[in-house]
Amino acid sequence: MSLLVNHETKPLPAEARPGPEVNAFHRRLLGYAPTPVHDMRPLAEAAAVARVLVKDESSRMGLPAFKILGASWATYRVLCDRLAAAGVDADAQWTTLPDLAAMVARHLGPLRLVAATDGNHGRAVARMAKLLGLSATILVPDGTAHTRIGGIAAEGAEVTVVPGTYDDAVAESAAMAGERDLVISDTSWPGYEDPPRRVIEGYATIFAELDDQLAELDAPAPDMFVVPLGVGALGAAAASWLRAGLEPGEGPVLVGVEPDSAACVTAGVRAGHVVEVPGPHRSIMAGLNCGLASMLALPAVAAGFDAFVTIDDDRCRDAIRSLAAAGLDVGETGAAALGGLMALRAEHGAELPVPAEAVVVLLATEGVTDPANFERIVGRPPH
Repeated sequence: MSLLVNHETKPLPAEARPGPEVNAFHRRLLGYAPTPVHDMRPLAEAAAVARVLVKDESSRMGLPAFKILGASWATYRVLCDRLAAAGVDADAQWTTLPDLAAMVARHLGPLRLVAATDGNHGRAVARMAKLLGLSATILVPDGTAHTRIGGIAAEGAEVTVVPGTYDDAVAESAAMAGERDLVISDTSWPGYEDPPRRVIEGYATIFAELDDQLAELDAPAPDMFVVPLGVGALGAAAASWLRAGLEPGEGPVLVGVEPDSAACVTAGVRAGHVVEVPGPHRSIMAGLNCGLASMLALPAVAAGFDAFVTIDDDRCRDAIRSLAAAGLDVGETGAAALGGLMALRAEHGAELPVPAEAVVVLLATEGVTDPANFERIVGRPPH
């Protein structure tokens, strides 16, 4: 386990923050509602800080993670671009997703959505395909939990298991792009940047909601946000929302969390460019098992984040148990932010002090997607 304090933060332009059209789009989707924020005093006591506020993404529009926010917006913008090329202004001509689905069928014909995933992003892409009457093929690395594969298949998608790592699945998905096959990825590579940029924009809804919710809780401005990173897309969204238009040192401290065996963002920030962390990546934090940071997300994360902490699976298990004892059942990736906070307090206080009066926001990004593993860790089934 390690800590990298980033002394090279840079200003992010004010225009880096996405506009209100993203949240307005999400509000048009059936089942949209802001996810809750929990003021979790037992966690604050354990971390020896004033308050711990947990943004609970364990259920978002019927799925067990926040990923539908990025998948839906990216899919929509890709389809809008296709429709615009056919002379159709999609934004002005639909009220519900069935309206949009009919427009796509009429003007574009049959299409397939393709994505690589460790579980949650792929399931979200598969859900969008189902809602829009499209087919979907989702690629997962071998070793993906059967329950996660089952969740994707339950959305009507074809699931292909790819030998190797998540990054191998990404490479195979990229090769499938074509006139009728639309790749909706949350990571980027040379020549492929627009959909992952839209994914990052889609995640901004989390932070737009938080602005309103923190005011409702009468909470002071947070001193720290702790964010699980993966390929960096959620981190880029956090930096773009929380740091845009500010000088270094202004705003909350941003801390990214990664598994110690797959710390690709930390490696990229340290090197100044994307570098590969070789696999296999076998952390229980499956959604963070990434060997390559997104080339699109990395610059925003490097500019906006103050520190990067890595944790091992035992620290993650402790965090799952602590959250469950406090009344919130989450998955392994969902507990990573608390694991990172506790690692800061226990092991890195001299390098990155967290004051006792601090208000800390944790992003709990995933519900229980592997119930058997949750029961092994907690000693009971998930609620």
